[in-house]
Amino acid sequence: MVDAAASFDGNRVAANEVSARPVKASQGRWAAALSGGAGLVDYAQFCASALYAPAQSASWVSNWAAATGADIIVATLACDGRPALSLALEVVRRGPFKVARFPGGRHANGNFAAVDPRFLPAIDGPAIRSMFKEIAGTRPDIDLTSLERLLPDLDGVANPLAALPSFPSPNLALAVDLDGGFDALLSRASGKRKRKKHRSQTRKFEAIGTFRRIEARTPEDVERLLGAFLDMKEVRFAKMGIANVFGDAGVRAFFRALFTDALTEDKPSFLLHGLDVAGKLRAVTGSSRSGKRLICEFGAIADDDLAFTSPGDFLFFDNIQEACELGFDVYDFSVGDEPYKRLWCDIEVQHFEVLAPLTLKGRALAAAMRQGALGKAFIKNNPTIWKLTKMLRRKAAGQAAPAAAEDDS
Repeated sequence: MVDAAASFDGNRVAANEVSARPVKASQGRWAAALSGGAGLVDYAQFCASALYAPAQSASWVSNWAAATGADIIVATLACDGRPALSLALEVVRRGPFKVARFPGGRHANGNFAAVDPRFLPAIDGPAIRSMFKEIAGTRPDIDLTSLERLLPDLDGVANPLAALPSFPSPNLALAVDLDGGFDALLSRASGKRKRKKHRSQTRKFEAIGTFRRIEARTPEDVERLLGAFLDMKEVRFAKMGIANVFGDAGVRAFFRALFTDALTEDKPSFLLHGLDVAGKLRAVTGSSRSGKRLICEFGAIADDDLAFTSPGDFLFFDNIQEACELGFDVYDFSVGDEPYKRLWCDIEVQHFEVLAPLTLKGRALAAAMRQGALGKAFIKNNPTIWKLTKMLRRKAAGQAAPAAAEDDS
């Protein structure tokens, strides 16, 4: 049972708004409603006392809408007129289809729709499907609702969307249990070797000049760190032979606004860190706070004379150490199974995906997407095939094999 007065991600449910007792399935009358972009005001008000993942925050959704001009819809499930569950979605075109998905697309990971925890016992499959019926009735141009990379639970609260038919996401997410603090973590994760490497890296940095770990605290810091990250990623993706998911001007504007807006918060929900060596940024990470979890949303290293020192690994060492000092329970590396993450991680998180067709065309697309996810999972879960796939990508891009340690994600 969820404590209605418990604080989730800095938000507290007001006890005088709704009875503190959880709502049972037999209580209340349910109704679904759909609004366009104007519904973001109500969505922000709901999020002030709701439980949600970072990519479902009002800041994420509103900044994505403003930066990209996305076609936003907000579907809300209410009990006796009180919002219980809200889905903020963007409508995108996929070939001849229109799909409603979480704003941000591939940038939105570890998703958990905004929900009032007191209504969780009563939110079942039929109630959620009534939201999809409302979407289909109000927006008949939408063929499919695609809810990808869903968390199974958030801070121990089960995801209500798990009540719907689903299938596993093709990519694992990896995380680190911080129980006992940093020393205890290192005792479980080759700590002697990690400390020795960290000291060696420190000496190499000192031989070149001064070095420091930076946290963005001003808009100018955000511009510098995020600009460096975007440049690093452009080079990295070109070498890998894959499309740059950060290349679109709207996406870049979104992240600038997201991290800049977070600076106004007492505890910024999104934050940037960088490793500066001799006046140049050598590694950058972007993170989010979610309850007792610190999530690394992205990271990159500079392709320069210090790349061989693994500056990304150095920055992760310091980031994880600080996460322990700040009292986080988990450091989450987010989606993607990479060797540098395995050096730290002892938790595997299997996200799941929900596809809700709204038209006959949508049924065909959903079937194709399920098969595509199965294909991706087969490739990525077979080390030999996955290694070959990445090699062919690099060959197509005209690049040689990478160094053994790859520190960006």
